[in-house]
Amino acid sequence: MPVPLVIERHPHVSWRAKALNAGVRAVLTPAIQRVPRGPIDFRRAASLDRMARRSRPPKGTRVERVRLDGFKAEWVHGPGVGRDRSRVILYFHGGGWISCGLNTHRRMIAHLSASAGIPALSVDYRMLPEVTFADEALDCLAAYKWLLEQGVEPGNVVMSGDSAGGYLTFATALLAREDGLPPPAGLIALSPMLDMDLTAKSAHPNNELDQVSLMPLLDAFIGEILDGLDPLDPKVSPVHADLAGLPPSYLCCSSSEVLACDSELMAERLAAAGVPTFLQTWAGQLHVFQMFGPALPESRAAISTYGEWVRDALKRAGDREAAA
Repeated sequence: MPVPLVIERHPHVSWRAKALNAGVRAVLTPAIQRVPRGPIDFRRAASLDRMARRSRPPKGTRVERVRLDGFKAEWVHGPGVGRDRSRVILYFHGGGWISCGLNTHRRMIAHLSASAGIPALSVDYRMLPEVTFADEALDCLAAYKWLLEQGVEPGNVVMSGDSAGGYLTFATALLAREDGLPPPAGLIALSPMLDMDLTAKSAHPNNELDQVSLMPLLDAFIGEILDGLDPLDPKVSPVHADLAGLPPSYLCCSSSEVLACDSELMAERLAAAGVPTFLQTWAGQLHVFQMFGPALPESRAAISTYGEWVRDALKRAGDREAAA
């Protein structure tokens, strides 16, 4: 029997989200349009995480730095999450493969951790230009191997990420399968970019609807990011990979963002490959709107769903282990 693809659509937009969207259109969109269309300014991109150093996570969050082989990570225990680390969210931040990091994402990850009731290991993987596009996923794979070496059972790990980190979630799971490693309990991707070929996104109606107009940035930078790699190569774009054997997956995005077509296509191909898949879309939201935490009713609800899905995925993995 085919594996069901569960799609949950939220068609209503709160007044708070509408107000936020108006502010973004007035401020952020013109700023993006002014970004020079020359070579990527990697130093400027890297400065985003430094500027976020003063951002504080929710009260009651505990953070502990970890040094891995060549890169850093940190444990994030959201408010109310105990010290037990036998069950873990392995999180890969977004930022277009060139920016953001532990500081920009700590607050959101703390909310996700609190919702799931377990800690998260947030990975500060090396990015362009320090490593190549393909090598970024190798750091993420190393973080997964490190968790397993610490005695964490694979069925007690949920891999997750947003935007470029959503890409890395699937890329890492595919690399783990290639290495013969046992799969994690589940995969969660928030507003992921999973198809590095821009053809479908350029032709999609959301190209005109996207609140922050991402397509001009993608058009300007994706060629430099890939540096000659073929976007149709399954090792470059996970939507073209053999997805059989991947663990249950949850994709969440705004139905009006330009990357929504990536989530929709990936959900279809996961289900066709026999992977239980849950696709959740939210109308009129910004890219990775979970970043707004309790400030928006939509982000609160999506974070709550995230926590429920993590707990269910871990329980299902435990049940499979017990039945084996």
